[in-house]
Amino acid sequence: MDSAPHAGKHRPSRGKARVSAWLTRHWQRRGLSLALLPLAPLALLFAALAALRRFLYRHTWLRCVALPVPVVVVGNLGVGGTGKTPLVLYIAQSLQAAGWRPGILSRGYGRLRGASEPCPVFPHSDPAQVGDEPVLLALRGKLPVWVGRDRAAAGAALLARHPDVDVLICDDGLQHLRLRRDVEIAVFDGRGAGNGFLLPLGPLREPLSRLRGVDAVLFNGAPDARVLAACAGGKGFDMRLLPGAFYRLDNPGICCTADDFAAKRLGALAGIGHPERFFRTLEQMGLLFSAHAFPDHHAYQSADLSSLPCEVLLMTEKDGVKCARFSAAPGMPELWALPVTASLPPDFFNFLLEKLKWTQNSSTSSSAPSARANCCTRKSSRN
Repeated sequence: MDSAPHAGKHRPSRGKARVSAWLTRHWQRRGLSLALLPLAPLALLFAALAALRRFLYRHTWLRCVALPVPVVVVGNLGVGGTGKTPLVLYIAQSLQAAGWRPGILSRGYGRLRGASEPCPVFPHSDPAQVGDEPVLLALRGKLPVWVGRDRAAAGAALLARHPDVDVLICDDGLQHLRLRRDVEIAVFDGRGAGNGFLLPLGPLREPLSRLRGVDAVLFNGAPDARVLAACAGGKGFDMRLLPGAFYRLDNPGICCTADDFAAKRLGALAGIGHPERFFRTLEQMGLLFSAHAFPDHHAYQSADLSSLPCEVLLMTEKDGVKCARFSAAPGMPELWALPVTASLPPDFFNFLLEKLKWTQNSSTSSSAPSARANCCTRKSSRN
């Protein structure tokens, strides 16, 4: 086992990771970094295009597609992972336990270029074809998962194949305004809003004022005061990601705890939006390791793993769905994944159920068509 902690041992794998790390470092500073000033014209163009798009949807010049079941959208305002996928799993499994029959929609980031048509995702699907997060959702959720660049088309295809599904959960669809939604949930992690600027001057895809239109804001970490102010009067809930037992990728039935790695030389790999969160989790479990950060949605090759100086390589489940096929490769360390589960207060799920029951009651009332149309207009006008 390494005698030094992981700090200073990160191994960004490609130029993309270095650029991402540089941007993230400047985005997380309070106030605008002078190094980012050359990007100001691009930020102005991005803001103008985003505002125009919202205007066109608000005035119905771009059409919002309503599906025949309630839609819950889970997303974030900033770039990078905030814990949305564990939250989607939590919502889906909680709804199943309450008697609902959910399905999941995803953009399928990481799919091969040109793979834009809606398609189903199964636990055995190739992440290169459908994306890594959708495979993880299919593996953990054991319910219908479909991906597609057009989430409305993917939702229609899912419902055609699974007519018993009575609620759809959209993973990372807050900016996909084409899909009508009944509940919007925005997720923030400890990075908050960063410097508060829009891309590429800052990490935000939409201004914080957008939070006035969402139904709930979840905080996966210490709340940012600016985010709290932007959603004042709205519904805010704390969320935690709880680590489970490590499992071996070549035999998921073999599980262990952090103590079982005491005599091993450890490495940790993360190709997610915020690798530091995974490394910090491992530190909190008392582990010492060399850390290796890869770009989000990285397409791993066998050499990426076998070249790392360790006996045991720990990774996120999202990375695990792509790396399991390398387990038997020559010179490969033992590969283990760490699952995490979202934990939320009971008030959150009660709040969500009330929202969905209101939608159901509206759709079954005598004025159902107009109620659903108004819901579509209400949500699109928020954007």
